[in-house]
Amino acid sequence: MLDSNDATTSKGRWIFHCGLKGLCPQCGQASMFRKWLKLQTKCPSCGLNYNFAAPDDGPAFFSLCIVAFPLTFFVVWLQVAFEPPFWVHLVTSLPLMALGCVLPLQYIKGWLVASQYVNKAQEAGTENLWAQLHARAENEEK
Repeated sequence: MLDSNDATTSKGRWIFHCGLKGLCPQCGQASMFRKWLKLQTKCPSCGLNYNFAAPDDGPAFFSLCIVAFPLTFFVVWLQVAFEPPFWVHLVTSLPLMALGCVLPLQYIKGWLVASQYVNKAQEAGTENLWAQLHARAENEEK
């Protein structure tokens, strides 16, 4: 029997696994992405409806906090230590910032979507509203 620490660890591993590989958080088989940052409507393997997923600006926020903030220190250090010409920043700092912030977006979005599913996350007090919206959306699809 799993104790609460083992259950938490396995949930965390599953979230990380699905997020990193962009897999469906329910079945772990099919990709949750239709395009680079665009989620599927439903999982092609198990049929999970991705209407629950609302990562909004979360991926951009985490990307900026994890990548851009530390890289800003590098850029400032480069400027203060060496006082390079402007073109050096165009060749080093700008690509590092752009690639460093854009490349992890899909992984972070996958992690947030998987985390929302596994933890059944939603805004407090909105259960009835979400149930009504999802019921309406399913009726419109039929």
